[in-house]
Amino acid sequence: METPQAERIAKLLSHLGPQTSSAGGVYRQMSSASTGPNLKVAVLGAAGGIGQPLALLLKASPLISELSLYDIVGTEGVGADLSHIDSSPKVSSFTGAEKLPEALYGSSLVVIPAGVPRKPGMTRDDLFNINAGIVRDLCAAIAKYCPEAWVAIISNPVNSTVPIAAEVFKKAGMYNPRKLLGVTKLDVLRANTFVADAIGVPPERVSVPVIGGHAGITILPLFSQATPRVDVSPETAKALTERIQDAGTEVVKAKAGKGSATLSMAYAAAKFAESCLRAIAGESVVECAYVESHLTELPFFASRVRLNRNGIEEYLPLGRFNDLETANFEALKGELRGSIKKGVDFISKA
Repeated sequence: METPQAERIAKLLSHLGPQTSSAGGVYRQMSSASTGPNLKVAVLGAAGGIGQPLALLLKASPLISELSLYDIVGTEGVGADLSHIDSSPKVSSFTGAEKLPEALYGSSLVVIPAGVPRKPGMTRDDLFNINAGIVRDLCAAIAKYCPEAWVAIISNPVNSTVPIAAEVFKKAGMYNPRKLLGVTKLDVLRANTFVADAIGVPPERVSVPVIGGHAGITILPLFSQATPRVDVSPETAKALTERIQDAGTEVVKAKAGKGSATLSMAYAAAKFAESCLRAIAGESVVECAYVESHLTELPFFASRVRLNRNGIEEYLPLGRFNDLETANFEALKGELRGSIKKGVDFISKA
């Protein structure tokens, strides 16, 4: 019989959507086990616009034993607030560079939303100039203090920051491409939601693979491989693709300069982190992620991958494209190649 606490956790987790029966089994076993899980998750940038709601969602997870919050300011207040919630994860808070080693030590998963959000008028180059250095420094610390951890990168531009992280880990002699993951889950959730609206079904029933990258035309939803079948005109498919590609700008404009897609990104990151934790716990889990890849001629590419306790176990085939997807696939390559090179050059020329 489940304890009242396990029942509360199950209710809190319900917002993350339906789980498979095997996932539910893991939740029940881990939440009711006398010893509980032993997975520490570190959130770097925990006091920011994405970090705070992400930390809240992760505090509900029975798969986490310790939730380690790190930022350069304001971390203790976030931690104190979250520590009053009656769910299992212990909350620890760390502020300032001198506390980063302690925040990281022993982590199984490190999630990085740190950096500045995009504001109206900002280009991705503007983001790069600030966030590249942040990701570089955080990954250097990860390589030193928790080199075996999985690393999930949210900080934009993901198309460049993941290659930056890879180069940092290579220089440190600690690179494991199976455990470095760029979080593109929000593109998948947007595709599911927008397609569901177009075909008139609940979004929970829709699954649209999204490949490529995590910015503009590099985002390629594969409607031809969606479940259920997406039967729309080429014009509608083109409009849906463009809306998914520009969805971040849609939110920035709607917030009138006062923010970006923080809540939806936090939700997507929490679902992605949950998949990582389930894999670490022994499940086989399929996710879309931006990773070092051999599926195309590009060194990094977002696609469906199968995760297990050691990281990426399998790169699932891209499948067949329709005419629109083929054209978009060819169009994204130059943009994505340039973004990858920019990230690699940032480290090599430092």
